[in-house]
Parts: sequence; structure tokens; C-alpha cells
Amino acid sequence: LKDVACLQHPLRGEGFAVRISVRGEGSVLPLAEAAEPGAPARPCPCPLPSGDTALSRLVRRLLSARSSLDLCLFSFSCPQLARAVQLLHRRGVRVRLVTDAQYMGLHGSQIGRLRHAGIQVRHDQHSGYMHHKFAIVDRRMLITGSLNWTTQAIQSNRENVLVVEDAELAELWCKSMSTDGKDSFSSSKEV
Repeated sequence: LKDVACLQHPLRGEGFAVRISVRGEGSVLPLAEAAEPGAPARPCPCPLPSGDTALSRLVRRLLSARSSLDLCLFSFSCPQLARAVQLLHRRGVRVRLVTDAQYMGLHGSQIGRLRHAGIQVRHDQHSGYMHHKFAIVDRRMLITGSLNWTTQAIQSNRENVLVVEDAELAELWCKSMSTDGKDSFSSSKEV
């Protein structure tokens, strides 16, 4: 994928919708239905500028998945990232998500949307918070750091994200969250 851009689209009435458009392979992530039909898009003045941003780089890394995307996330409310995950699922990439049981049903969470789309969602069985924030792309790329996958974190917080392409490390990371050393997706409960 060559280009990921953040654009602003006028809404019917007041305000605007921000979309992450993904160019390449003929794919464009869907725009919010509330967008004004035929209204021209313009570069977004929001904290997600239309150039190469941390969000666009993260989306590009996720969309590089060809066979699998394993997610282990405490919170997930960013619609742009949810649309990227759904796009991968529609392309036939196996997507699995482990999340915190208490966070799943909170207002704004994208977890229900992903589950409704047919993505395998499980919640951690640990009594405390499942506070991990990582993604494994094709069992070879690890994406981890302090970033919760929320609009607040992306637009306002000071966060770090580390991307490492190392299949052995990615496999260890998947196993590291479970106390019995098994793949985290087999030691969690389906929802």
C-alpha cells in the first residue's frame, strides 16, 4: 500500500467526518454514512494531518498483513483502526482479538462492531486488567507500546509505538501474556 491519508468530509448539517482513505489494491475504507454527498474532501486540519502521520504509518503496517493479524488490546475505540481491521478481515486475513473483559462493553468501544463483523474476539481470564497493547502481523511483525487504540490516545496523548520485524520475538510476545506459556488466543475465553 503506497498511500494512507486523513481527509475531512463535510457532514449534513454541522461538523465533518474524518476518514482514513487507503489507496492501493483498489481498496478504500468506507466513509461515514453521514457525509454530505458530492462534497469535496480536503486535507484534515485535525491533529491527524493529511501527510504521513503516526496513525497512517500504523494503519499501513496493519494493512500489510496477508495471512493473520493477532491483536491483544486493553482498549479499542478508534474507528479508523477498526475499519482497517475490518478491511483485513474482508480480504480473508485471519483476525483474532483478545481484550479486557471489563472494557469490552464501554461506550465507544469498537469491540462489538468487530465481533459483529465476524472477527474472533476473546477476553482475558485474569482477575486484574488485561493491559497489553500489541499486534502481531503475519506472525512476523510485532507492534507494541503504550498506545491504547483510542481516538483520545492518537489525537492527544504522548505515546510510544515500537515496530519490530522478527518472527521469533513475535511468537514469544504472543505467548508472554499467558501464565501457562500457551498462545494467548487459546488461553482466553470467547465472547
